[in-house]
Amino acid sequence: MATLTIRNLDEQVKALLRVEAARHGRSMEEEVRVILQNALAGTANVTGFGSRVHQRFASLADKGLTIPDRTEQPRAAEFPE
Repeated sequence: MATLTIRNLDEQVKALLRVEAARHGRSMEEEVRVILQNALAGTANVTGFGSRVHQRFASLADKGLTIPDRTEQPRAAEFPE
């Protein structure tokens, strides 16, 4: 296992870290390990924005939707008054 020393850590950040560690019932050192693991967990499998949107909404796609042929000229939308 590696050892990491963090210098010049703001006192307010250290105090917040202490509070979060206590809230989770962990030492500050363990809290930092968990924060780093969570922050870096998804970086190995980064996908583009469009791919993530597609994955999120793929299950909502209507399989029975028919797309009409593009034989008509586009027309302006009509809104009721």
